[in-house]
Amino acid sequence: MMSLDTRLTELLGCRYPIVQTAMGWVADPRLVAATGNAGGFGFLAGATIEPQQMEAAILETKRLSDKPFGVNFHMYQSNAGEIVELVLRHGVRAVSYSRSPGNAMVARLKDAGVVCMPTVGALKHALKAVEMGADLVTVQGGEGGGHTGSVPTSMLLGQVLDAVEVPVVAAGGFKDGRGLAAALAMGAAGIAMGTRFLMSAESPVPAATLQRYLAVRDPAAIIVSRAIDGMPQRMIRNELLDRLEQSGQLGRLLLALRSALAYRRHSGASLVQLLSSALKMRSGDGLTAAQTLMAANAPMVIQKAMVEGRPAEGVLPAGQVAASIDSLPSCAELIESIAQQAEHCLAALCRQNGVA
Repeated sequence: MMSLDTRLTELLGCRYPIVQTAMGWVADPRLVAATGNAGGFGFLAGATIEPQQMEAAILETKRLSDKPFGVNFHMYQSNAGEIVELVLRHGVRAVSYSRSPGNAMVARLKDAGVVCMPTVGALKHALKAVEMGADLVTVQGGEGGGHTGSVPTSMLLGQVLDAVEVPVVAAGGFKDGRGLAAALAMGAAGIAMGTRFLMSAESPVPAATLQRYLAVRDPAAIIVSRAIDGMPQRMIRNELLDRLEQSGQLGRLLLALRSALAYRRHSGASLVQLLSSALKMRSGDGLTAAQTLMAANAPMVIQKAMVEGRPAEGVLPAGQVAASIDSLPSCAELIESIAQQAEHCLAALCRQNGVA
């Protein structure tokens, strides 16, 4: 058997180079703990939760598992500083983010021994992330679910591996041991998966929504659209998405306004805090006012499907691999099967090339 020890397992303290990504409303303590207990590494979703709830989630994860785990957040959320303080206070192993929280915050995390592991979708963003102190970089290709770029994982992974010295984790299009073996053979330190863990026994996603995921058999039904928040996002086509695609800018803006009010009630954030976050996002990403409003409140649209179990009324983020997944295994079963298959694939590759 081939060893699956990599720089990823060394830095994160996990048995296998398999990462469960931080999906909003999905990556909860039960899923993260189950991932860690099975030998992978999980990230709690911190971008859609208030600090008090985040602290409770950290403590609950620690109660359910003694394995290391991480927390995800993004720099534009109004409570980013508070989330970082919780990470430091409770000795969380790693943080992930899609937009860099800035040199000072990254330095503070690194000084405390926290592994900084941003997710990027373009070579230039990987270079910037490393320049700002990233210990690892997760590259997500266009096959991945949620917000995504246009470059496929196979091409993006090679570009970033050639350009940076830090370990690189591959995301977008992975679901099994063959994918892990392929990523390792290309030079990656491991893989990160969202959709495959969303479709697992420990996933908190309601049964009605999971059935919509299991029912998808055609990858063409998992499309990239800008209708939700003005930025490219890969989702399963459903009633809401079809309606928004046809409604135009005004309909999308009305959805964003309703979501903003819902987010304010959910988070307890003041109007000033919401506007401040939106302005930061607009200046950082060059979005229009309408796009900014939609992007800031998109999590509330996702909540309808992922929490309330109303898949026709919410967003269904999914990678293209969803079309080839027809089961909901436990995290233990999933991770062990991925590891065993990857070991066999790598051993077969070595035999084929005459390596003892």
